[in-house]
Amino acid sequence: MTDDDLQIQLILDHYKEPRNYGKIQNETTSITEANPVCGDTLHFSLLIESGRLVDIRFVGQGCSISQASASMLTEYVKGRPVSDIKTIKPEVVLGLIGIELGPAREKCALLSYNALMKALAPYN
Repeated sequence: MTDDDLQIQLILDHYKEPRNYGKIQNETTSITEANPVCGDTLHFSLLIESGRLVDIRFVGQGCSISQASASMLTEYVKGRPVSDIKTIKPEVVLGLIGIELGPAREKCALLSYNALMKALAPYN
């Protein structure tokens, strides 16, 4: 098995059994984002306390890349200070995916990133 094969297996695992899936009842903020070109949608619920992202959950529909990216990103940011999360660059999310993506698939992978950054914009 090649490294790409292993990474594809990881993507499929996150797609089939997403981490942090669902909604937070006592959320601090939430956001819904969609990619109108392909129809992918994501809804994030966030719980922020004392400047830290205590919990993050998502629900969504779409391709394996968009949903796996959301799952991977929630694992990556959960528990971190909001100030640190806001410095994350899109390349980090693409690195979590770990395989080369064309421009259309990059948009799928970055849907979660864009939603998260919009949700966190009002927080310092």
